[in-house]
Amino acid sequence: MFEEKGWIKFPLDAQIARWVAQAAKSADRVLSDPEMRGEWLQCEGTWFVGVDALPSDETGAIEGVPLRGEVIEWLKRYETKALHPAQLSVMYEGYPKPRKGESESAFRYRLNRDAAHVDGLLPVGAQRQRMLKEPHAYVLGLPLNESAAGASPLVVWEGSHVIMAEVFLTAFLAHAPQDWCDIDVTSVYQAARKKVFETCPRVEITANPGEAYVIHRLSLHGVAPWRADAGSVKEGRRIAYLRPELKHQAQWPDL
Repeated sequence: MFEEKGWIKFPLDAQIARWVAQAAKSADRVLSDPEMRGEWLQCEGTWFVGVDALPSDETGAIEGVPLRGEVIEWLKRYETKALHPAQLSVMYEGYPKPRKGESESAFRYRLNRDAAHVDGLLPVGAQRQRMLKEPHAYVLGLPLNESAAGASPLVVWEGSHVIMAEVFLTAFLAHAPQDWCDIDVTSVYQAARKKVFETCPRVEITANPGEAYVIHRLSLHGVAPWRADAGSVKEGRRIAYLRPELKHQAQWPDL
């Protein structure tokens, strides 16, 4: 499934559930911190971005609880740098609202295309040129609470990683890997996204605490708007994310 679709979901795992139980307690503390809310609460209060906001260490352990389980063993296929503190991403009813400084066209893209992106390609400079600044190995999602299917789920375009791999292999082929971070790939990236939207199925991923999912680093993905049928959930939809960088950047465009 992973090789074909660009994502995979793992069933309930007791070891992951134990980590999640502790992470959920840590999340409560983070979200009650005025400084953290001031820094990370975006989109008019509908998205807590929470980059590196959870106190997990370079092994993934949080508050003394190790990060273990089937999905972690599966991820050992990747040679990565040390893990960063986990992101705490929380979506609230009403998402999306415009993010501070976001243009009208960017907000329309967030609203109509789920802000679809490939991680690690960051906008640089006044022209917001897309460049590979963070060559992630994968995206690991660990839900921290139960939520309705329409509560701004993660969205993936199945098979998009194959299209992106072809585009980026071509874009980077003539350059040394150490120079990739300075190559403007905006135009080829936008063209590839257009092809993905036209040819790849859009799938919403939902999971419960103790379950996990992995997104291929080249998969186009985003977050759906909060649907009316999800109801009002005061605590929001909470997910911890880990995106360690590859030790060897040259592997980034590979499938």
